[in-house]
Amino acid sequence: MLIPETRSQPGCTEPRAGGSGDSGFTLLEVLVAFVIAALALGVLFEGAVEGIRSTRIADRTQEAMSRAQSHLATIGHGVALGPSTQEGEDGSGFHWSLRIVLLQSATIGSSDGSNGGFGNGGGDSGGKQPRAALYAVQVTESWPDEAAAGDHTRSVTLRTERLGQLQGAGP
Repeated sequence: MLIPETRSQPGCTEPRAGGSGDSGFTLLEVLVAFVIAALALGVLFEGAVEGIRSTRIADRTQEAMSRAQSHLATIGHGVALGPSTQEGEDGSGFHWSLRIVLLQSATIGSSDGSNGGFGNGGGDSGGKQPRAALYAVQVTESWPDEAAAGDHTRSVTLRTERLGQLQGAGP
């Protein structure tokens, strides 16, 4: 009967009496595991910070949209519908600007002298026929971007067209 010969490999230690060989990690293995864990935590932290920043930008953009829609709603109800440019501060770092430009105008009425239901409707408008006007309306809300370096600003612009009476319309 042959008994296999056991030899230890170079660099390996013989099991100690009552022990099971190498148990535990070397200092190098612990350091490598620590570096890997630190890199993973760094990536997770960066992702969380970017998510918070994106949420803040989305919140400010939504607030700017709401403010711009409010400015559009005042046109014709507090702001005269006519060519103009206005701007101002909206609070919380928001700045607004409103621009109304005349696109086109036309006389309303028919060749028989009726005014198509506009004006006083009695046909005694003194020869004046109302003139309809199409206006381009643009509202811009802007705010500073705290996340960007320098003087970077973000903005939201809403554009629409409104129909109204030409201001100062004559015959």
